[in-house]
Amino acid sequence: MEEENTGTVPGKPDKESLLDKAKKLADKADDLLDKKVEKVKQSEAYKKVTDAIDKAEDYVEEKIEDVKKSGLKEKLENFVDKAEDKTEEAVSRIKELSKKAAEKTADKLDEIADNIREKTGKNKDQENG
Repeated sequence: MEEENTGTVPGKPDKESLLDKAKKLADKADDLLDKKVEKVKQSEAYKKVTDAIDKAEDYVEEKIEDVKKSGLKEKLENFVDKAEDKTEEAVSRIKELSKKAAEKTADKLDEIADNIREKTGKNKDQENG
């Protein structure tokens, strides 16, 4: 039997040619994509969208500067500080009121207990007497 000369390396006849074809195809696709991207960038719609984005960025930056200049951050920090102080005061008052209520409740319970002791003591004296 006689071997045919195909011009490829023995043992890897089709793999290199398929790989070469895949590389060429990828290069063509990449080139086509680059051309399409450039075409889109040159379109009027792309320019309008880019301009709109730039204007939006400028607007947001202006508003951020306005907020910084207005001192809003400092005003909010002051508000938070005042609210925190008032909350601490309120918590302190609530604690004090709770202590007073607990003391009054304890006094009232002692009074009730004394009344019960007196009544039960009188009843026992009456039963014994």
